[in-house]
Amino acid sequence: MSAHQGQSPLTGLRVLDLATLFAGPLAATMLGDFGAEVIKIEHPAKPDPSRGHGPSKDGIGLWWKLLGRNKRTITLNLSKPGGRETLLRLAATADVVIENFRPGTLEKWDLGWAELSAANPRLVLARVTGFGQFGPYAHRPGFGTLAEAMSGFAAITGEPDAPPTLPPFGLADSIAGLATAYAVMTALTARERTGEGQVIDMAIIEPILTVLGPQPLWYDQLGHVQPRTGNRSANNAPRNTYRTADGSWVAVSTSAQSIAERLMRLVGRPELIDEPWFATGADRARHADVLDEAVGTWIAVRTRAEVLAAFEKAEAAVAPIQDVRDVMTDPQYQALDTITTVDDPELGPLRMQNVLFRLSSTPGAIHWAGRPHGADTDTVLAELGLTDREIDALRSEGAL
Repeated sequence: MSAHQGQSPLTGLRVLDLATLFAGPLAATMLGDFGAEVIKIEHPAKPDPSRGHGPSKDGIGLWWKLLGRNKRTITLNLSKPGGRETLLRLAATADVVIENFRPGTLEKWDLGWAELSAANPRLVLARVTGFGQFGPYAHRPGFGTLAEAMSGFAAITGEPDAPPTLPPFGLADSIAGLATAYAVMTALTARERTGEGQVIDMAIIEPILTVLGPQPLWYDQLGHVQPRTGNRSANNAPRNTYRTADGSWVAVSTSAQSIAERLMRLVGRPELIDEPWFATGADRARHADVLDEAVGTWIAVRTRAEVLAAFEKAEAAVAPIQDVRDVMTDPQYQALDTITTVDDPELGPLRMQNVLFRLSSTPGAIHWAGRPHGADTDTVLAELGLTDREIDALRSEGAL
């Protein structure tokens, strides 16, 4: 066993999470899951709106329990002199600050990169905005929905004869959150070499473009514009969702030629394998109607359980279309502990997504779910060296 077995890889790293809603806070959550000490800083009167997003139980927002996990929570009004000075004192003890104010907001409070880096030259400042720190759109309000629209995601999502489709969840924000966590670790690695921190400029409209694949390259070289194809793919077929005899749905993919051939044998249509167009995924996609009919007809007379068992025996690729009820009981997710249980003093045991990946020697962990607004203010400030009298003065000023 490694001498480091059981330790968290980011222990000793201090992160100040000034961001709200999803992209920036999610990045801080990812860092906290692997041992970083995350201090969530919220406005005294206007907490992170994610606390009120989605369903709540007993008046307590459930989304926050996930997004706020492994974070200590304090309040600080950065527009007050005492709030500004306290943040600079905290920044001097930190490794990372994550913020998502509109460009120029920190500077308006005299808390820009000049002031923060003067307080701590080793600091990494991650600035997460809709459109980045410069350019014609920089000062517009930006949300993930706008990135999903601008990036081309919505344009290729949905059925060919239906409107463009936006995702019913924070897709662009989540991708940007993961990218920000990666950017922070990259900047920290560079700091090991240079001894100095730097600024990360993360625009939510950018990481989703990487996830969308080579569309700009295709357009640049071929003038190709990817159309909406519903559940079908222009790169392989059969690739679709199919209804089973018991009213369930399954998804089938044949990205590999060998899988496509196994599937045709399974559904009793081996003669299609000998068709000249069957030899490549793109050619198969041009005959998707024929292939969908072959697969769909076979699946339609069998229950979901029968379909899944037959596919597994044939080593063909299939998955059930699951909603959250299925996810909570899926045996593979159970084996991975993907949905784990966290004890919460407010709501009792909570089931939520586990840390993002497993490390064999230095695993991550969820130590607590999102805490109440400002729950750790006095403790954190006392650790910073503030006296009770100083904390009371900040509270009187409206800085806490």
